Amino acid sequence: MDSDVSLLLDCAAWHGLRQSQVQVEISERFNRHRDADLEQRIDRLWAERLAKEPWLFNGAKFRLHSFQFTSLNRSSSHHFLSLGDSEKESCNAKSTGGRLDNALVAPEKGEGSDLQPKESSGEHACPGTNNYGSEACVLPSLTLRMGLTCYKDYLGTNWSLRAEELHRRGESEFGDRLALLAQPLGVGGVMSTSDGKVVLIRRSQKVAEAGGLLDIPGGHPEPKVVFESLGHTVCEESITVTLLQQKPGAVVAELFSSVCAEIRDEVNVPLQFLGEPVLMGVALSHTSAGKPSAEFHVSCSLTAEEVRTLYWQGGAEAHESTDIVFITTKEMLQLDSSVPLWAEMCPSAKGAVMLFQKVRPDRETSGQ
Repeated sequence: MDSDVSLLLDCAAWHGLRQSQVQVEISERFNRHRDADLEQRIDRLWAERLAKEPWLFNGAKFRLHSFQFTSLNRSSSHHFLSLGDSEKESCNAKSTGGRLDNALVAPEKGEGSDLQPKESSGEHACPGTNNYGSEACVLPSLTLRMGLTCYKDYLGTNWSLRAEELHRRGESEFGDRLALLAQPLGVGGVMSTSDGKVVLIRRSQKVAEAGGLLDIPGGHPEPKVVFESLGHTVCEESITVTLLQQKPGAVVAELFSSVCAEIRDEVNVPLQFLGEPVLMGVALSHTSAGKPSAEFHVSCSLTAEEVRTLYWQGGAEAHESTDIVFITTKEMLQLDSSVPLWAEMCPSAKGAVMLFQKVRPDRETSGQ
């Protein structure tokens, strides 16, 4: 569909996953592989960037390494299969897994991404319902395998001019094209208003990436916030995998709550007007070497005009965008590369649109 973006996984079988259906496995095994020469290059690039933009801050980020998906009948026990080798996994299969490098290659120009789920003999949840109480229905469980990285490493790997070289080295030295890349996990939110509109914002020309393009509200889940949410004060440098391994539930909570926080800060919608985030899946941006972003659907109890009024009052991160745009759900479902608006959208927004069209979380929330 678009060479800028592809889907790593979607949760179409259940119209998205709730926080209780997602867990994390955190380990140093899922960190980026380090190399002395590469680390020196990253430090040099960071120093050059700081000289031009002294306001930049090197915060810790979660690194998405791989995922495991298992559908569970209430009468069955947990079991996880080893990671698969398919290019893109769908949450339709009874038990699937994937490593990000397997989904890295973008479709050739003129070719469409194969977004259809693989055929599966596995059981499925009751279609179009949220009835997981029945013994006949299947409970999904998604495990995200994550390590730690930072913004500095992202700029020096995914966002560097030598990202393709790092892909080749990762493949030849570790059998993993992404082994040397930071791969910080982002989040994005497709926010639907009470009168059936979807919110897009136009990114400021002053932001680091995709200036002037249309996007959905988004950012990154923050390891530091995990500890702050538990009443602990930590500095970025003291955050370790070992500490995060003790707080897996809080990490999942931050993953889901961070998208609402981004909507609050970028669109100026108070949290009390936002519904529970529903995970649609994970998209990969090929303009930043396959950087992953977890895309959510968030319902809002306000109308489009009420949201517009709040936006122009200015939120905590109002400087990151210059305008707000509303499209109808019908327009959202028809968006593709043949529509002029598509060319104005950044990769993360395109990935969110593709997931919304496939997962249809609006059906789950409306009970259709």
